[in-house]
Amino acid sequence: MMAAVGAADVAAGPSLGFLPLMSLGPAFASLVGGWRRTAGIGVIALLLCAGLGWYEELSDVRRGSMTIASVIGVTAAGLVAVSMRQKREAELDSVRSIAEAAQRVLLKPVPRLAGQLRAAVSYMSAVAEARIGGDLYEVVATPHGVRVIVGDVQGKGLEAVETAAVVLGAFREAAPDETDLAEVGRRLERAVDRQLDGEKFVTAILAEVRGEEATFLNFGHPAPLLIRADTTVTWPEPPAYALPLGLGAHGTVRPEPYRTDFLPGDQLLLYTDGITEARDEDGRFYPLEDRAHLLKDNDAESALETLRQDLLHHVNGPLHDDAAMLLLRHRPHHGGTTPDAGLP
Repeated sequence: MMAAVGAADVAAGPSLGFLPLMSLGPAFASLVGGWRRTAGIGVIALLLCAGLGWYEELSDVRRGSMTIASVIGVTAAGLVAVSMRQKREAELDSVRSIAEAAQRVLLKPVPRLAGQLRAAVSYMSAVAEARIGGDLYEVVATPHGVRVIVGDVQGKGLEAVETAAVVLGAFREAAPDETDLAEVGRRLERAVDRQLDGEKFVTAILAEVRGEEATFLNFGHPAPLLIRADTTVTWPEPPAYALPLGLGAHGTVRPEPYRTDFLPGDQLLLYTDGITEARDEDGRFYPLEDRAHLLKDNDAESALETLRQDLLHHVNGPLHDDAAMLLLRHRPHHGGTTPDAGLP
């Protein structure tokens, strides 16, 4: 930029006075560089002004002084701006570190193996810079079977994160203690009712896998996707959908547990509505059932990553809602050709 200003000044001569535009160099340097770079560009701008003034035999002392003063003033302002920008960047790095620590506490990595289950999880925030959001998940191996939860808190921001922490805390405490999955759900209801006010709510689905059977408890959450070993796809749905957590004050009937077979080689995908409600450029929802065949990789994480990439390709842009997926695979007792059959 300064070279262009210098060339224009030489071509036009001293009559037009392009030299004050040399201050654009340190001005733009402060936006992307540190204080050393900004100060260095300012010194170069001063030398160019002095050199071009001598070359053009600039005799107007007042005009030359104003040019030098403008470059010095902009350079000084740039150094102040650099200091303020670096301070904000340091504060942002600190906030991101805290967010990452909060994520490790709130959304712990799920166990790769839980009983006869192989688990994998994928979480995508609607905000590119965000580390955590309102979606939640957990897998707990208990004496009563492997119990999992996937949920979606209404709203975004720190308030949603706080509510997600309440739900996960209540689930982690109740899952190992209660012999009945319905009682786990009731403890979640009580915890959320104490936390939420007004019309805020949390959709959630609880699942318990014991032997070759899966039991579900659905609080207004999308039905899971069950992929059989022979690749047929079903959607285990409750007889009637109950209201989400937090809306129990409306006096509706509580959700009732319902069951389905979950056999060796089967896969169960629990997810939030950020998956099924993701739209492409033409407004079409993501066809999750048609993409179930993508979960064929022997490695559960790789299979889930393939599905995630396909979702992002479908959207072809940023997500408009948080999206979480939890994949459970029932490992066969003996070797076979089904996914994860080679795992111990």
